[in-house]
Amino acid sequence: MSGWFEVLLRGVLAVLALSVLLSLYRLLRGPSLPDRAVALDLIALQLTGAIAVYAVLTHEPVLLDAALVLAIISSLGTIAIARYLFSGKEGEP
Repeated sequence: MSGWFEVLLRGVLAVLALSVLLSLYRLLRGPSLPDRAVALDLIALQLTGAIAVYAVLTHEPVLLDAALVLAIISSLGTIAIARYLFSGKEGEP
Protein backbone atom coordinates (compact mmCIF):
# COMPACT_ATOMS: atom_id res chain seq x y z
CA MET A 1 0.00 0.00 0.00
CA SER A 2 1.37 3.39 -0.93
CA GLY A 3 2.08 6.01 1.68
CA TRP A 4 -0.50 8.54 0.53
CA PHE A 5 -3.27 5.93 0.54
CA GLU A 6 -2.47 4.95 4.12
CA VAL A 7 -2.54 8.60 5.16
CA LEU A 8 -5.87 9.00 3.37
CA LEU A 9 -7.36 6.00 5.19
CA ARG A 10 -6.16 7.29 8.55
CA GLY A 11 -7.74 10.65 7.74
CA VAL A 12 -11.01 8.91 6.91
CA LEU A 13 -10.90 7.12 10.27
CA ALA A 14 -10.34 10.44 12.04
CA VAL A 15 -13.27 12.06 10.26
CA LEU A 16 -15.48 9.07 11.06
CA ALA A 17 -14.49 9.30 14.74
CA LEU A 18 -15.42 12.97 14.79
CA SER A 19 -18.75 12.27 13.12
CA VAL A 20 -19.50 9.53 15.67
CA LEU A 21 -18.93 12.05 18.45
CA LEU A 22 -21.28 14.53 16.81
CA SER A 23 -23.90 11.83 16.31
CA LEU A 24 -23.50 10.78 19.94
CA TYR A 25 -24.27 14.35 20.94
CA ARG A 26 -27.49 14.20 18.89
CA LEU A 27 -28.33 10.82 20.43
CA LEU A 28 -28.02 12.19 23.96
CA ARG A 29 -29.51 15.61 23.25
CA GLY A 30 -32.17 14.72 20.68
CA PRO A 31 -35.46 16.44 21.33
CA SER A 32 -37.60 13.50 20.24
CA LEU A 33 -37.46 9.73 20.01
CA PRO A 34 -37.28 9.64 16.17
CA ASP A 35 -34.25 11.97 16.28
CA ARG A 36 -32.54 9.61 18.69
CA ALA A 37 -33.41 6.58 16.56
CA VAL A 38 -31.91 8.21 13.48
CA ALA A 39 -28.79 9.16 15.44
CA LEU A 40 -28.38 5.59 16.65
CA ASP A 41 -28.74 4.27 13.11
CA LEU A 42 -26.21 6.84 11.90
CA ILE A 43 -23.70 5.76 14.56
CA ALA A 44 -24.08 2.13 13.50
CA LEU A 45 -23.53 3.12 9.87
CA GLN A 46 -20.44 5.14 10.77
CA LEU A 47 -19.01 2.26 12.81
CA THR A 48 -19.63 -0.08 9.88
CA GLY A 49 -17.67 2.26 7.64
CA ALA A 50 -14.88 2.56 10.20
CA ILE A 51 -14.59 -1.22 10.45
CA ALA A 52 -14.42 -1.48 6.66
CA VAL A 53 -11.73 1.21 6.40
CA TYR A 54 -9.75 -0.44 9.20
CA ALA A 55 -10.02 -3.79 7.40
CA VAL A 56 -8.48 -2.25 4.29
CA LEU A 57 -5.82 -0.47 6.33
CA THR A 58 -4.70 -3.61 8.18
CA HIS A 59 -5.22 -6.10 5.32
CA GLU A 60 -7.70 -8.13 7.42
CA PRO A 61 -10.59 -9.11 5.14
CA VAL A 62 -12.29 -11.07 7.94
CA LEU A 63 -13.29 -7.74 9.50
CA LEU A 64 -15.52 -7.09 6.51
CA ASP A 65 -17.72 -9.95 7.71
CA ALA A 66 -18.13 -8.19 11.05
CA ALA A 67 -19.01 -4.95 9.25
CA LEU A 68 -21.61 -6.76 7.18
CA VAL A 69 -23.21 -8.35 10.25
CA LEU A 70 -23.30 -4.98 12.03
CA ALA A 71 -24.98 -3.38 9.01
CA ILE A 72 -27.64 -6.09 8.83
CA ILE A 73 -28.41 -5.98 12.55
CA SER A 74 -28.58 -2.19 12.64
CA SER A 75 -30.94 -2.08 9.66
CA LEU A 76 -33.23 -4.61 11.31
CA GLY A 77 -33.13 -2.57 14.51
CA THR A 78 -34.05 0.58 12.62
CA ILE A 79 -37.01 -1.17 11.02
CA ALA A 80 -38.17 -2.40 14.43
CA ILE A 81 -37.92 1.11 15.92
CA ALA A 82 -39.79 2.61 12.97
CA ARG A 83 -42.59 0.06 13.31
CA TYR A 84 -42.81 0.79 17.04
CA LEU A 85 -42.98 4.54 16.46
CA PHE A 86 -45.54 4.18 13.67
CA SER A 87 -47.82 1.90 15.73
CA GLY A 88 -48.11 4.58 18.43
CA LYS A 89 -50.05 6.97 16.16
CA GLU A 90 -53.76 7.27 16.84
CA GLY A 91 -56.16 6.81 13.96
CA GLU A 92 -53.72 4.67 11.97
CA PRO A 93 -54.36 0.96 11.32
